[in-house]
Amino acid sequence: MHQSQSQEENLEDLLKHDLSIRKLGEGTYDSPFNVPGEGDYFIPEDEGVYAIVDRTLIGRLEREGKEVPYFEKGGPRSRLLHEPGETVSAVMTCGGLCPGLNSVIRGIVVMNYYRYGNKRTYGIRYGYAGLNKDLGYEVQLLTPDVIEGIHNTGGTILGSSRGAQPAEKMVDRLVELKINVLYTIGGDGTQRGALELIQEIDRRGLRISVVGIPKTIDNDIGFIDKSFGMETAFTEACNSLYAAHTEATASINGIGIVKVMGRESGFIAANATLATNEVNFCLIPELDFDLEGSNGFLEHLERRLRRRGHALVVVAEGAGQRYVADPGKVRKDASGNVKLGDIGLFLKERIGEHLAAKKLPNSIKYIDPSYTIRSRAPTPNDSIFCSQLAQMAVHAGMSGRTGLIVGYLNGQFIHIPMLLATLKRKKIDLVSQLWLSVLESTGQPFGMKNAS
Repeated sequence: MHQSQSQEENLEDLLKHDLSIRKLGEGTYDSPFNVPGEGDYFIPEDEGVYAIVDRTLIGRLEREGKEVPYFEKGGPRSRLLHEPGETVSAVMTCGGLCPGLNSVIRGIVVMNYYRYGNKRTYGIRYGYAGLNKDLGYEVQLLTPDVIEGIHNTGGTILGSSRGAQPAEKMVDRLVELKINVLYTIGGDGTQRGALELIQEIDRRGLRISVVGIPKTIDNDIGFIDKSFGMETAFTEACNSLYAAHTEATASINGIGIVKVMGRESGFIAANATLATNEVNFCLIPELDFDLEGSNGFLEHLERRLRRRGHALVVVAEGAGQRYVADPGKVRKDASGNVKLGDIGLFLKERIGEHLAAKKLPNSIKYIDPSYTIRSRAPTPNDSIFCSQLAQMAVHAGMSGRTGLIVGYLNGQFIHIPMLLATLKRKKIDLVSQLWLSVLESTGQPFGMKNAS
């Protein structure tokens, strides 16, 4: 498969940005992992993970005399900036809920308490709002007793919120609590807020590390393979797809429509499609489609019904917004996200109108699992991933690194500069193996656009 435009764009972004990770100073404390005779677990300070693995792109860089870009490898360091046993940490969860939040919180507390001997990890209530003392939210000391069993439940024991708070007030609170390391669990908006915090911390000349853990069920954080919670979300979405398929096959020209989350990226819809192997049409934000015309969605759906007598459609919430958005009234939430029109109900009505005009009897069942896919406890595989991300975050924080998120790429845990991670949202590459697998699974056309 040839190189896509998005792969080329990623490479250009990697080449023009500094991928190094900042440290607040050189480590002066020995790591407690340094146990004679127990093996060397430490990651060399200059170790990296190549961001590009395709031979074609690497060959191009070699011909141009450029170094293959790489990210710093995550893991324990032999020398620490923050003193083991004396480091005070804080952890917060921001933005929308996501499966695995409690698992990450637990992992950070356990790692600090038992591996690094740090007995004080504070939980900040309701995201950045909890760092603004004027709002009156008390912090909570998190110990192994407090967090016991929380990884088996959905949501977050700390609560969450959207929107920014004054950086000055937040840093005042960090100073008051004597925080050495702050862990921010959230998506791109959360990490942009963390960058503002870091600017104020730097302005005051403080040595407070800020480490991000990327959270989004949409899997739209750039330059990493996956974010935690996405697997659990599409696993839960599969239940709705199975139900919709059952309903569709039980009726004359039955149609099941399932709308899932995915504002700008269709990873939940695509992965649920592949996991169930029952979907006939997968509509995602990355792929524009026409409704009418010989190559439009409605005509293809009608042909499917006449041929097979039923159909299953999954649509991401951000798909087809040109049909439902009100261009004269753009509304945004507290995080700055544009509020979307309801593409699911729109499709239900338009499909019904189209089939009625063709005098084709039908039965349409519409399911919107909505927040149920993000409020459940994580799958075992997601839970493992959450714990590992938490461990990597604590290793990074204790070493004195700051302004990074921990991520997973090409089978390795890595450190990514926050600035790069918030540069743009990751989307499905329409010439990737993932999308080709979706097309092969559904049998839908490669495109549903009429010739102009």
